Amino acid sequence: MLEQVTITGVAAEGKAIARVGEKVLFVPYAAPGDVVDVQVKRVKRNFMEGVIKRVHQWSDERIDPFCDHFGVCGGCKWQHLPYDRQLFYKQLQVTDHLTRIGKIDPADVEVLPIAGSARTTFYRNKLEFTFSNKKWLPREVIDTGEPVHEMDALGFHIPVFFDKVLDISKCWLQSEPSNEIRRAVREFAVRERMTFYDIRANKGLLRNLIVRNTSTDEWMILMVFGSNDQDAIDRLMNFLTERFHEATTIAYMINEKANSTIADLDAVIFKGNPYIEEQMEDLRFQIGPKSFFQTNSRQACTLYGIVRDFSGLTGTEIVYDLYTGTGTVACFLACHAQKVVGIEYVQEAVDHANINARRNAINNCDFVAGEMAEVLNDAFMDHHGRPSVIVTDPPRAGMHPKVVRQIAESGADKIVYVSCNSATQARDIELLSERYKIVKYQAVDMFPHTHHVENVALLERIRA
Repeated sequence: MLEQVTITGVAAEGKAIARVGEKVLFVPYAAPGDVVDVQVKRVKRNFMEGVIKRVHQWSDERIDPFCDHFGVCGGCKWQHLPYDRQLFYKQLQVTDHLTRIGKIDPADVEVLPIAGSARTTFYRNKLEFTFSNKKWLPREVIDTGEPVHEMDALGFHIPVFFDKVLDISKCWLQSEPSNEIRRAVREFAVRERMTFYDIRANKGLLRNLIVRNTSTDEWMILMVFGSNDQDAIDRLMNFLTERFHEATTIAYMINEKANSTIADLDAVIFKGNPYIEEQMEDLRFQIGPKSFFQTNSRQACTLYGIVRDFSGLTGTEIVYDLYTGTGTVACFLACHAQKVVGIEYVQEAVDHANINARRNAINNCDFVAGEMAEVLNDAFMDHHGRPSVIVTDPPRAGMHPKVVRQIAESGADKIVYVSCNSATQARDIELLSERYKIVKYQAVDMFPHTHHVENVALLERIRA
């Protein structure tokens, strides 16, 4: 036990930090300024991890979390910090990564203030809930020794315990009727004696519930069933149709595989259209049951606007949009460029990108499916035209070294690098530093009350 430890800061993964001797100590759900006793759970050569066992003094930065599930479900880990302090620590995290890993001098770079989210609750447009016949029980319930007769749960996985699900009463991430839909489905399933999924045994009827919505107030309810019991499926789907008239799309999938991925499954549209539509500025985007779309629509519009501003397009440029997904950024840029070329690994996403371009009467976008490291080469650029601006938004792992080399050799005047992981972004920026210099960046908060943060960086080619 470490006694009277003063928490001094916040780490990149959302845990608070302190120094004890020569080691860094990571503590979840602490705040800078807390004075606490910490039980150490893990010791490595340079760091330790522990949990708070006793509080001697709460930090002045602390506020009361608003969610009853705070500290248990694993999400929204920063609810105990005021929103302005959350933004401060996110900005600090980005600058630390770019300075320490990217080896930039902040004095030479324009640092724009982090773009906070106008909504800090009910901001998500998609939530996925899991059914389980093994509800997570708090220690105080287990210690009573009393039998628990109701073990079915519909909610979120408990971190570390993959087969345990927290039965959610109210989630603050998605607006109503999201909570009402989840509660109604659970009550109907219990009343009808439908089986909740056994995650270890991979059996049971009810597996997942996915609720999506858009800023235009369209709603999609997607049920994922673990077995093909058509009578039970029809009963539940008819119940949803009759109960939730505001749902513009009601669909289901049957997943009898051991894994929970749905990318390879077909959706059965039970009611309505096979998609819902989102609007950003004067553009509309179709979102199907399996479509990827930024889960904070309003803040995504802010992010795309920053990308457009950083690109500085005049209408004459050929723009490459790497990792284009369903083409939302490409469509945002198309009317300001001569041509946009989007590259994406997933063919289905490219199909959706083409649909989105047609839906918005955009005819100067070309979308190509393929592995980025193989597609982006000199022959490709000679065929489609050498880019003057490259926009790249890779996965958390950052870009493959081969892709970094191709970008460096492309001759593009500007690179606009969007990242959900500023550490790997900083690594790639450092690899590009012989030919490109970062001139400005701006962080964007897509996920309030979490440690996650997006960053947009503008790099310009170094002239000889």
